Amino acid sequence: MINERVVTSMEHPPIRSRDARLSRPHLLGTYAGGGEGLMRRLFYIFAVSFLVYTPAVGGVSLNTQPPLRVGLLPDAVQRPFNVDVMERPSKKPCGQTSLTQSGDSPTPNGDRGSYSHCVFGMPGDLDVASIERSRVIAAAGQYLKEKPITITATSSSRSAGGRHDFFSEGDYWWPDPKNPEGPYIQKDGMTNPDNFVEHRRAMMRLSVHVPALAAAWVLTGKGAYADKAAEHLRAWFIAEATRMNPSLQYAQAIHGVTTGRGTGIIDTIHLVEVARAVEILEGSGSLSKFDITGIKGWFSEYLRWLNTSKNGTDERDAKNNHGTCWVMQAAAFAHLTGDQEMLAWCRDRFKTVLVPGQIETDGSFPQELRRTKPYNYSLFNLEAMTTICQILSTAKDDLWRYKAADGRGIGAAVAYMHPFIRDKRSWTRPADVMYFDDWPMRQSSLLFAGLALHKPEYIDTWRKLPADSTVEEVIRNFFIRQPVLWVGKSAGKV
Repeated sequence: MINERVVTSMEHPPIRSRDARLSRPHLLGTYAGGGEGLMRRLFYIFAVSFLVYTPAVGGVSLNTQPPLRVGLLPDAVQRPFNVDVMERPSKKPCGQTSLTQSGDSPTPNGDRGSYSHCVFGMPGDLDVASIERSRVIAAAGQYLKEKPITITATSSSRSAGGRHDFFSEGDYWWPDPKNPEGPYIQKDGMTNPDNFVEHRRAMMRLSVHVPALAAAWVLTGKGAYADKAAEHLRAWFIAEATRMNPSLQYAQAIHGVTTGRGTGIIDTIHLVEVARAVEILEGSGSLSKFDITGIKGWFSEYLRWLNTSKNGTDERDAKNNHGTCWVMQAAAFAHLTGDQEMLAWCRDRFKTVLVPGQIETDGSFPQELRRTKPYNYSLFNLEAMTTICQILSTAKDDLWRYKAADGRGIGAAVAYMHPFIRDKRSWTRPADVMYFDDWPMRQSSLLFAGLALHKPEYIDTWRKLPADSTVEEVIRNFFIRQPVLWVGKSAGKV
């Protein structure tokens, strides 16, 4: 969300410093080998027994409530965020099929397994796979036909950067009627349709395609989905001709004012679910070791830039949704790259800066409510904060349950917004100046908080909301779209 914000000095976070096709591992080995099928079956039996009788490492205590349960997913992605892991205790696991759809060997179509994806402990058991399957497969089927498009496909003469540098312009900045050729002036909440947005659109497209393809692989095991996702990832982060430089030096420029600014870093919120998809796809066999090293190297470099550049530190210290989104991005990229020090710093930042600085005692976000689109901004900030909790919560440091001395916490924030998401007509603030009728969507904040805090009413509301939109502004501000990648055994914990 675009915003002119007050900057304050905060403590600096810690800084961390071709397609060579390998044989494709599947759960415990390559596809070739006469004895592999027997080995895989034995391993599968052992793995299920282990999961049934061994508590999941890193599960979060939910006070006196029983732990949530999830169904079996590929071994390569068995790293849950904040749910315990266990096979569903029934004869017909929800959404589960055989380990591979046609015996021990992959099918001619490249099937690599099909798995259940269930969450237990909610009324009727929440079958995420069944809810998502038709939607995900339909979208991913279309994306199989489309080629990667990176920022090198378009350019703007107004950019001060090069061909591989991301460029965008501030949304709410317009020509001055009194001085049409001079510096632009701000009109808060009013998007200028003549600004250059093609790089942002390309990144949004990446953020739609890759997570959907990864989710389709999780749900079906079909290698074609993972292969196509890998094609996008190589184009954006590895291939010399098409890759994006790991910085946003020229993002959200303002004509006649600046060639780029810290607020532009919010454009890479669309890499958060891409990073999550990369973690999932590591187990698909579609990414070689070279690919994985290159992709993680890109995110490590970008994380370093976020921590050391003026634009990065300006954005980090923002007091509203921009500061929230900085932490969310840093957490997601540190999670992918295994940067434990940064993850710990982000947890501390959430508790010592975001919660006391942005959440009021009633759960509202004062910095968002003062904007000309208070409903959208409140939803947006809540999505980012709950995604932080989903990524960072551990057994020893459960951000979902964290409360400041005066009761401020993420639980209060979700409780504040839920009635207005369930029935927008109850919203007591002014309507947004644009796109008010296009919200809410199927907010991931409700799913994540509903599971973590045992609030079935949140899940019920989540299930009734639309999962997808064709409105570009909504797609831009609705950045967590594939719950299959986040809920259950596909959700990783470092």
